[in-house]
Amino acid sequence: MSSTALKVSPVMGGTSDDDMDVATSPPAASIQVPKTIFVAGLGMVGIAFIEKMLNLDEARRYRIITCGEEAHLAYNRVALTDYFQHRSVEKLYLNEVEWYAQQDPERFLFHTDEQVTSLDTVTHSITTNKGRVVKYDYCVLATGSESTLPHYIPPERAEKTKGVFVYRNISDIEKILSYAEQKHVKGGKAVVVGGGLLGLEAAKAVYDLETIGKVAIINRQAFPLSRQLDDEGGEIVLRRIEAMGVEVLTKTSVKDILTAEDDILTGLVLSNDQHFDAQMVIYAIGITPRDDLARKAGLECKDKGGITVDDLLRTSAPDVYAIGECASWRDNTYGLIAPGVEMADILSFNFTQVETGVGDFKPRQMNMPDLSTKLKLMGVEVASFGDYFADTRTPSRGVPRVKKTEVAPAEPLPGSRSTQHHQLYGKPVWEIAIEESKGTDSALGVQVTSDTIASSVSINASSTNESLPAEKQSGERHSKHHAATTDGPVECLTYRDPFAYVYKKYIFTADGKYLLGGMMVGDTSGYVKLVSLVKRKKAIGDPPSKFIIGSGGKEEDGADLDDDTQICSCHNVTKGAIAACVTAGIDNLDDLKARTKTGTGCGGCMPLVTNIFKTEMKKAGHAVSNNLCVHFAMTRQELFTVIAIRQLKTFPAVMQSAGLKPDSVGCELCKPTVGSILSSVYNELVVSPAHHANQETNDKYLANIQRNGTFSVIPRIAGGEITPDKLIVLGQVAKKYKLYTKITGGQRIDLFGAQKQDLPDIWEELNNAGFESGHGYGKALRTVKSCVGTSWCRYGIGDSVGMAIYLEERYKGIRSPHKLKGGVSGCVRECAEAQSKDFGLIATDKGWNIFLAGNGGTNPRHATLFTTDVPPSKVVRILDRFLMYYIRTADKLMRTARWIEQFEGGIERLKKILLDDELGICGELEKQMDELVGTYSDEWNAVVKDAERRKQFRQFANTEERLSSMEIIHERGQRRPADWPKQLPPTKLQASQIATPKSEWEWRKLVTVQDLIPSNVTTSAAVKYGDSQLAVFHVPNKGFFATQQMCPHKRAFVLDHGIVGDDLNGDVYVSCPLHKRNFRLTDGECLNDKEYSIISFDVKQVGEDLLILLPEPEQLDAVIGTTKWMVRQASAEVISRGGGQGIEIAALDDSPIQNTDLTACGGSGMSCGGGNPTLDW
Repeated sequence: MSSTALKVSPVMGGTSDDDMDVATSPPAASIQVPKTIFVAGLGMVGIAFIEKMLNLDEARRYRIITCGEEAHLAYNRVALTDYFQHRSVEKLYLNEVEWYAQQDPERFLFHTDEQVTSLDTVTHSITTNKGRVVKYDYCVLATGSESTLPHYIPPERAEKTKGVFVYRNISDIEKILSYAEQKHVKGGKAVVVGGGLLGLEAAKAVYDLETIGKVAIINRQAFPLSRQLDDEGGEIVLRRIEAMGVEVLTKTSVKDILTAEDDILTGLVLSNDQHFDAQMVIYAIGITPRDDLARKAGLECKDKGGITVDDLLRTSAPDVYAIGECASWRDNTYGLIAPGVEMADILSFNFTQVETGVGDFKPRQMNMPDLSTKLKLMGVEVASFGDYFADTRTPSRGVPRVKKTEVAPAEPLPGSRSTQHHQLYGKPVWEIAIEESKGTDSALGVQVTSDTIASSVSINASSTNESLPAEKQSGERHSKHHAATTDGPVECLTYRDPFAYVYKKYIFTADGKYLLGGMMVGDTSGYVKLVSLVKRKKAIGDPPSKFIIGSGGKEEDGADLDDDTQICSCHNVTKGAIAACVTAGIDNLDDLKARTKTGTGCGGCMPLVTNIFKTEMKKAGHAVSNNLCVHFAMTRQELFTVIAIRQLKTFPAVMQSAGLKPDSVGCELCKPTVGSILSSVYNELVVSPAHHANQETNDKYLANIQRNGTFSVIPRIAGGEITPDKLIVLGQVAKKYKLYTKITGGQRIDLFGAQKQDLPDIWEELNNAGFESGHGYGKALRTVKSCVGTSWCRYGIGDSVGMAIYLEERYKGIRSPHKLKGGVSGCVRECAEAQSKDFGLIATDKGWNIFLAGNGGTNPRHATLFTTDVPPSKVVRILDRFLMYYIRTADKLMRTARWIEQFEGGIERLKKILLDDELGICGELEKQMDELVGTYSDEWNAVVKDAERRKQFRQFANTEERLSSMEIIHERGQRRPADWPKQLPPTKLQASQIATPKSEWEWRKLVTVQDLIPSNVTTSAAVKYGDSQLAVFHVPNKGFFATQQMCPHKRAFVLDHGIVGDDLNGDVYVSCPLHKRNFRLTDGECLNDKEYSIISFDVKQVGEDLLILLPEPEQLDAVIGTTKWMVRQASAEVISRGGGQGIEIAALDDSPIQNTDLTACGGSGMSCGGGNPTLDW
């Protein structure tokens, strides 16, 4: 079938003249020219590479062109035997014809029935047998292999001899079918030479042909499948084959063929010179890599066949790569599909993920592939996995133990015609035995030493992919494939039931805790689980004997398998991928196979795939919630949905639409929550008048308030990377404003002790130097910590700095239920501590492992491994979904760690939602995140350029004077506030403590209405009166209020920074921003801690002026004066720890202050007696 016969566009598959030289017409200069990758070969590995490229190349940097020499599209060669039954090549296609027609010709062009005849590595071009010339930037050779014929049948003899075949492709099958119909062949004997995987496949194919009377197999070894099974396993297969009526000659080879005068095959000459009758012979004695194109082009090739490639799959020619059966990696070629697909995976990753917009990544390298196989041959299920010949090389420390058990009578086996295995028949009919291991490989007779290289199975899923030492890269071929996984002794557990043709051997470490490998004949149930145990090097929880006996007839549904367990080894399809298809709407197995390729290789996985598919179709999830606060009878998640759907954009609008009392002021719980939701949905400036009152003090002033009422300045230093010039600027600013400096654990530099009124000037200088807000004040992304990764580290695999910078730049400014921190480590050494972050990435040789929901603090949690080996270009979308879903569904002030812990179904349920798209919302989450990150603007840049917003940072609305509320001390060459005392007495301040009675106070003008910047939300300002500080508040529809500025709990002059709220009774209060003592504005009573109170003052508006009823300044200063309550350095008390110095409180002289028990407060940073400890941030 030609490509034009597929009824697709000529430019995609045909022979249009316009396509004869794809590189001759340069595109417009304004368009980035995609690089051309030419793929020579459209087989299983070639199409796997193409599919992976189309999936991973989201930046559309490449255009792929391929030629396949066969007339068919890529098909499943492993299922060739099925072709004998249905005779339809379309049923073997790995992709439907429509898939090819749907591809963008700007990304993928294909040509069938066209062979590459020459490769010019100098001009970077290929030529085909149709004269087509394609210029490439990169060439990928996926030419596969061809069946080997013995030396006595050279090509010219094979061409003219009738009745000699190989078993490799559709053309071979068609020839066999056609010849089997000829008169002289019908009813005759077909002989298959070779007892390996391909030989048994061929034997089964001709066995099923009605025109073939007898089938024989000739095998050089004592038993079939000697590369996958030991003698006892091979003996079971042999007996099963013979029971079918197939004659098997073992320890025998063919030395020549016999033909009649017309070159028709009549028989074979065996190694003992015996003539063996045959009307047809199929050779399945091995494969030879198709390296002729490479040799002709001058590429380095191995003498025994195969294009030499390095760990990156590069050939000796620039920009030319080789993958699949044609490639020779470390002197090994692989005839299985799985290693070829792994090569395709590695190469496509390196083309698309090494350099991305989210940072560079160390190229993946080829590791020793997993040669585990599971097939059904001659009606017998056969599997081998892990290091299945480990017992032939590693000494056992055990003593043979045999347990014989009677079984129900079974039908006797048919008599065997083979004479080579009678000596094994004396063994017990049924046994479980731990055997002494042998010293040599019985199948190949290879003596193996302890220096054999790494196992054929990667034990650690997070391999660092370090190259093997040179001295480890040589040795016997068989050793390379099956090197021991342990240096210690091993024990073998075997089960043999010749009546049911079942044989199992599992190899364990001597302590029985770890499974190293094994083989299975007749019953391969549990294969997937066993392979997973080996790959993960996961300790087994059950006695080893439980594995050997099997499931007792129970159908395996995969319920106990992890989502990342590989179900289909041919195409690396995991259980999670199957579940993802179900949640994406796949409702039948045919569509599942088309989407994932599962079952399109050997097909041995389909029973388990079917059961997993059925199980996933039945699953569902649930959710629980709690009300937000007294103002809203709904959860934060529900309120988020209401705000988004109704498009509410201000707190009053939210209260009117969703609150219990539409005219409520709100509280310190719902205001920040609503403010966070509004920012998460619309991301408008939090300092704008509509949102300012909703913010906690930190967000209100875009800086973290410190215990002395000053603020910290934290510029963003994405990924911890900073230039010397910027370092100098930070030093200059710190010196100018006398700031304490410290490098934090988040890899940035914090500047402490900034006066509120200096913040705009400080940030103006930082903005001019290129700094942006680091959002150290917000419930938002703080930092993404990184190691140096591939930038400098000799162990680096991924560009951790580049990835960290990209993630930090992407998610900066996004408000969330609580603060977010990330980490990116460039290798498994984990220097960035990514597993303690809300999201963390760790590079492996296959991509990024993603960890979620970790955090430090008082209740630390180790992050959970969410998914593994994610290509760099796919990382961002997974994190987008995670962060957006967390923002939408978490409760107020809930870290991701607590969110996961309370999330119904936990991390596994979250995988279903975010990886499998079980709820069908992943696209929506990604879109919302894209919209959110697109609204970013630097908040400090907006403030410093706006004179009105700068006014919000004044210390006092009525004067430029400054007052300090805590004495500054010098320590280790820097300035910091004096320590808080270990104990502070609860204090109630009342108007009656002022010497002058209230009746003698006077109305005094201290501030104007405009100084409070009034709006439809609450506003506040501080004023100076003598040495006293007052806080003035405006509450819409309720009027103006005034109180003292100092919160007596910690002697902090900060009440004007606090959130104003109301309770169910309508009482208005201010919540202290430090430790959430709530003081009623009308009388100063503390609503949540009766041991404290403050003085409130009457306020009235006269025109644009606000008048406050006050005593004389000296009389007020005697009670609430700043100097009176300043925390000072103590001259007599020394704190023992660290040699620090104590503090003292200025005496209250003879003021009638009511002090109670001095031990009522616990100390710095603690919730003292009252308040809400969950809000002690």
